Amino acid sequence: MKDIVKYYLEDLTVGMSASTTATITAEMIDTFADITGDHNPIHVDEAYAKTTQFGGRIAHGALSASFISAVLGNELPGPGAIFVELNLRFRKPAMIGDEITAVATVDEINERTGRVKMKCHCEVKGVKICRGDAGVFVSKRPTD
Repeated sequence: MKDIVKYYLEDLTVGMSASTTATITAEMIDTFADITGDHNPIHVDEAYAKTTQFGGRIAHGALSASFISAVLGNELPGPGAIFVELNLRFRKPAMIGDEITAVATVDEINERTGRVKMKCHCEVKGVKICRGDAGVFVSKRPTD
């Protein structure tokens, strides 16, 4: 079987960073609402959302946060890592049409436990819309 792990614990250094970018669509929000059961009208009802301070539909905060999961699972540390904790503060919403970039940076490495703390944020047009930290477990390189 081909080794699919991108980074082992020994490969990581504090300061390493990765990101992913996606554009928020109405279809993405609708699908997320259906998957989670969160049909708050601020997300799914344009007529209602226009009456709010946002002037239109906004993406679920958890949808924005899910792009952090994509960075951790695909890029850094990548396949093989186990995402176990996420603490975020949401500052602004993502709107339909916004290009959102999720960024994760290695902040601390515990070589004994394999636990890695990542500083994370999502941004739109260079403005952080949420920020916080994530915890992941990363395997040590196997010895043969």
